[in-house]
Amino acid sequence: MFLSKSIRFNFLIKLSVAMATLILLFSTILYEYFSYDLENEMRNSLIEQSQYLFHKFKNLETELPKNYLFLKNTLKLDANIESIKNFHHIPISIKKETINDRVYLIGYFPYEFGNAKYLILKKDITTEMAIQHKIFKSIIVLNAIMLIIIVIYAFIISEMLLSPIKYFADKLAKMNENILEPIDLKNIPYEFRLLGHSINHLVLRIKSFLKYKKELFIGTAHEMKTPLAVIRAKNQLALMRKNPTIDECREAMRETIKAIDDMNKTVSSILEFGRAEGAQFEKVEKIDIIEFIATKLEEYRLIAKENSKDIRYTLSPKYLEIDIQPLLLEQIIRNFIQNALRFSPKDSTIKVTSYLRDGVFYLKIRDEGKGIDDTIDLFSPFKRSKESPGTGLGLFLVKSAADAIGATVDLKNRKDKRGAVATLELPICEEEREC
Repeated sequence: MFLSKSIRFNFLIKLSVAMATLILLFSTILYEYFSYDLENEMRNSLIEQSQYLFHKFKNLETELPKNYLFLKNTLKLDANIESIKNFHHIPISIKKETINDRVYLIGYFPYEFGNAKYLILKKDITTEMAIQHKIFKSIIVLNAIMLIIIVIYAFIISEMLLSPIKYFADKLAKMNENILEPIDLKNIPYEFRLLGHSINHLVLRIKSFLKYKKELFIGTAHEMKTPLAVIRAKNQLALMRKNPTIDECREAMRETIKAIDDMNKTVSSILEFGRAEGAQFEKVEKIDIIEFIATKLEEYRLIAKENSKDIRYTLSPKYLEIDIQPLLLEQIIRNFIQNALRFSPKDSTIKVTSYLRDGVFYLKIRDEGKGIDDTIDLFSPFKRSKESPGTGLGLFLVKSAADAIGATVDLKNRKDKRGAVATLELPICEEEREC
């Protein structure tokens, strides 16, 4: 709760400061623009009035005193001619001065350059400046009101934003190894649905990972226990005999060595799985997945020919560049191809195809073997068919690698009942989808 309040407070402060800065910047620009426009307008007006006087009166020195009251009452101008020697022939000068709490705009317009005489127009702009000052105050008050509204709005927004996050945090805090269930997203705002789906996907991956880990530990214990029991039984039997023959001792040793070989095979598979787990931390690289698969298939094609088998492939599209961990992809392809070669009879052909559909890359490997037992989850550790000579960790390794790269794998019998088909489905991001 304290963390939630702290996050909300920080969010309110940052949002308020950001919005206040924007409002202040906008208000300053608006006020400066208005002030510049108003002063520019008054300056232009004073220049036009000077031009009017130059045009109206031929002799300003004699005419201005006569029309002083007229100009004062109509144009609100104080106009006179003065000799100002310090100006040094400055063409036109307009400045703003404050005299006895009144603001005046004073313009100096050349009348006789040789005698340094200037037409001086002085106009009272106190009212205009007062209006400008009122506008400035209005902007300040408006800014204060808008800032209050922003703080209230930010509080409402923070509540809306933090509510789903707090919901996710509470749900995740209550989860443990025994309780890993997807989060209900029915009442979650649409903007947070993608985050919710990502969390649920992660939860399911963790749940699957823990499930397979437990099965791996149990399966390892079971796989190791059987050869140990054989070693113990054979050695006990040899010891129970009073005078065992050399042949009987050799038979016991052969059985012991065979059991040790089985144990070693299991240990090697577990070590391979450990290396595969480490490969999940491999650096992501940008590769052409089509070229990568074709290269690997050519390598296995040589192995297939040595066993009187063939691998044919048709890969589409011609080019598809993606970001992926190459070692994990290689582990998936290797295990699928090795299984296809292992269970396919001589003179058979393993067919590999790939295609891109709806943003998903599909890789299918079809063999001509006896098919699989649909009642067994072959992707679980130590689950294998009766004909399999392996330890049952190959497809478990495939599943772990696929989960790591965000792909899904499947293994099922062909519809024509002439073997099995292994499938890799790899989602491709939007940018890569256009390749």
